[in-house]
Amino acid sequence: MKKKQIKQFRRVVFLLDILKLAFTAFGGPQVHFTQFVRLLVNKKNYLTEAELKELNSLCSMLPGPTSTQTITTIGYKMGGPTLAFFTLAIWILPACLLMGGAAIILSNLTLDNPKLNFLKYLEPMASGFLIYAAYRFIQIFITRKFHWALLIGTAFIGISFQLGSPYIIPLALLVGGLISSYINTRGVVKKPKPIHNIDYSNLILFFGIFAVAAIIGVATHGRYDYLSRIFLLFENNFRYGSIVFGGGNVLIPLMFNQFVEFRHYIEASEFLAGVGFLQAMPGPVFSFASYAGAMSMKEFGFGGQLAGILAGSVGIFLPGILLIFFVYPIWNQLKDFAPVKNAIEGINAASAGLVVSSAYLLFLPVEVNEENMIVLLTTLFLLLSTRVPSPIIVVTCIIAGFIIK
Repeated sequence: MKKKQIKQFRRVVFLLDILKLAFTAFGGPQVHFTQFVRLLVNKKNYLTEAELKELNSLCSMLPGPTSTQTITTIGYKMGGPTLAFFTLAIWILPACLLMGGAAIILSNLTLDNPKLNFLKYLEPMASGFLIYAAYRFIQIFITRKFHWALLIGTAFIGISFQLGSPYIIPLALLVGGLISSYINTRGVVKKPKPIHNIDYSNLILFFGIFAVAAIIGVATHGRYDYLSRIFLLFENNFRYGSIVFGGGNVLIPLMFNQFVEFRHYIEASEFLAGVGFLQAMPGPVFSFASYAGAMSMKEFGFGGQLAGILAGSVGIFLPGILLIFFVYPIWNQLKDFAPVKNAIEGINAASAGLVVSSAYLLFLPVEVNEENMIVLLTTLFLLLSTRVPSPIIVVTCIIAGFIIK
């Protein structure tokens, strides 16, 4: 078999592995990282753990869905923009279709307040997943004494501000990187070659779409016909995908404020039902935009809801892919520059601190009772001590919710 054929075959196998992750990666970006390590690094050797850490650091510093950008960048690394685009499409498609489908089904029920009691164990289960992710992040990223200081400091800041400000996360990562770059003087790292021929087209397209979407959003404000709402959905989601750091923990409260409290496109009970379904869905947490899009278009029928899914999905994920296409070629040259190389450790340590704070904040709303603690501790035990797949844990919790009244 020729080298070109081998390379093409490897890319097809890679996309099949991405499809597997798209159906089995539960728990949000922090847990996704550990699953990427397990399949893409340890099992398939598509890249090294050090390379994955570097890509995670880069994507953590960018707005948008971190795990989606990380897995897209892996595709870019293996096969350029074309493979990156297919990687993105395969990764997000199952979650977007599942969340959009859930919204269509739910919006056609006659119940004003859907009875979703069978999802009651998903919250403590999700808390268990995030605590496990915090444990794994500490194992992987905390290797030196000053890493512990960065982790504790970042976790304290995240808990104090409840990750509520969109500036807290990028600022914490930036400070962690600067501190690490100053402290870390290990080894000699070659300087990068001068950067030439930077392609600004994706950056121009990013700002162009942002500006046009904002103008259309303002121009159609106050109008509630079919096209106006589609434009508003796209504009809102493109804006969130462009400015949100920290994943779904930050995105969902912004969407609640916009679609429930301000525009009244979605009832609070419908929105919270979607949050419940999201806990059972694999893939990116930003797929909630597909649910919100379909639910916001419920008065326009099935066709309108399909358009809402498309507007929400494209709007929320497009900014991230455009940023990756612009930044990665530059990053690929800068990452070997000593200050940047040394900063990566601090960014990763700060990321671990943010995961700890997320685990703590997600645990707070969980009612402390015997059933919930059994679910949480059992989830942790299975993740730490067995190889039970994540979907089995999720499905078991849903079945238990049906059985136990």
